[in-house]
Amino acid sequence: MKTEIKKLPKSELEIEFELTEEEFKKHIDGALLHLKDHMKMDGFRQGQVPLEVVEKKVGQENLLMEAGELAVKKSYSKFVIENNLEPIGQPEVQIKKIAKGSPFLFTVKISVLPEVELPNYKEVASKVKMGDISISEKEIEDALAYIQKSRAKFTDKDAGAEKKDYLKIEYQNDNVNSGKPVRDMFILGESGFLPDFENNLIGMKKGDEKEFSAKFPSPPTNSGGEMHDDSSREKNDPELVGGKNAPNNLAGKEGKFHVTILAVQTMELPEINDDFAKSLGMFDTLVALKSNIKEGIGMEKQEAEKQKRRGEVLSKIAEKIKFELPEKMVELEKERLLHDLKHQTTQQFKISFEDYLKATKKTEEELKNNFRLDAEKRIKNYLVLRQIGKIEHVEVLTEEIKEEMNKFIKSYSKEEVDKIDINQLKEYTKDALISEKIFQLLENLSK
Repeated sequence: MKTEIKKLPKSELEIEFELTEEEFKKHIDGALLHLKDHMKMDGFRQGQVPLEVVEKKVGQENLLMEAGELAVKKSYSKFVIENNLEPIGQPEVQIKKIAKGSPFLFTVKISVLPEVELPNYKEVASKVKMGDISISEKEIEDALAYIQKSRAKFTDKDAGAEKKDYLKIEYQNDNVNSGKPVRDMFILGESGFLPDFENNLIGMKKGDEKEFSAKFPSPPTNSGGEMHDDSSREKNDPELVGGKNAPNNLAGKEGKFHVTILAVQTMELPEINDDFAKSLGMFDTLVALKSNIKEGIGMEKQEAEKQKRRGEVLSKIAEKIKFELPEKMVELEKERLLHDLKHQTTQQFKISFEDYLKATKKTEEELKNNFRLDAEKRIKNYLVLRQIGKIEHVEVLTEEIKEEMNKFIKSYSKEEVDKIDINQLKEYTKDALISEKIFQLLENLSK
């Protein structure tokens, strides 16, 4: 078998294959045997049809196509293994010449992972230090206030709603949840919802309905799309209006709302003292509770700082490397990011993706293309980590993978576990563990 490799832009290769007449004949014979094993014909048991009958039955063209497919598959696989290539996705195959009694010619175009020549990554990592962690008294008090509200006593109220009352409502807006009713609960006057929205609820009683207009908020300032965390709202309650997280196309615009009051309640907060700390079941004194809160905030900030440092280390290493990214890899990552946006739109913004496209006046393709820079950055970081792992011989043991998988599975019900692709989870777990070991290796350099 002869091969000729041509390097193309964006980490693509075009390989031309030429099999001699004798080499291709072996694949024809192999295809004929394969067809024989699967052919059913009256008068013969399956697999017992004579070869000459099989060849006549399938026809010359079908036999050649079967042989060609077999030859491509085996020749390509052998070439990839012998040349230590790491293809991305499926190859593009083009048959150049196929005939009985002649050489077989075909080309394969593939995207491969590029060769990454790293800078002195150890030196780069050693210069990026962890930032200082500080915890203010206000942060502790805010966290304590949240716990206090979670232990509040609620009493139904017949009079009109006032600030500091706890409301349960149902509202509708054409731009929220595809116009379907949304239920929410919050403390009136603590900015759980839009100011215009909340002001219109003052004085309303249980069972009252009202229509009014209110302005949508400005878009969120964070780039990750996380919801605004408001202690006056219940956790895991990321409604569009209450979360102050309107899509950019709605920011600053007025929306018409129809609201029904489901309940108005007074909220009696427990006094924050040693007895309150003891009621939580884990602390003897208020001082111990505050100490635990401070420790928890510190751990969260430490983790956030660690992730920030990791991102900075990768960016500083990656900016010193120049190589063309495989276009196929970029497209796959853009698709993944688009999938995440679709999930966020339906679960967080509570609107269908079709409605989101209409509201933003963009096509799905335009949105996907907006992810290009982010996709390229993610891929570059992945390739940097991967290359460091190869150089440092970072590996994970089967026992480590099993242990981590078991931790993950324990947090799900049996019904949910049955839906999990175990092989996919295994690969994900392996990659995550390898990445963690590489990061730990780099972090040790700055200590």
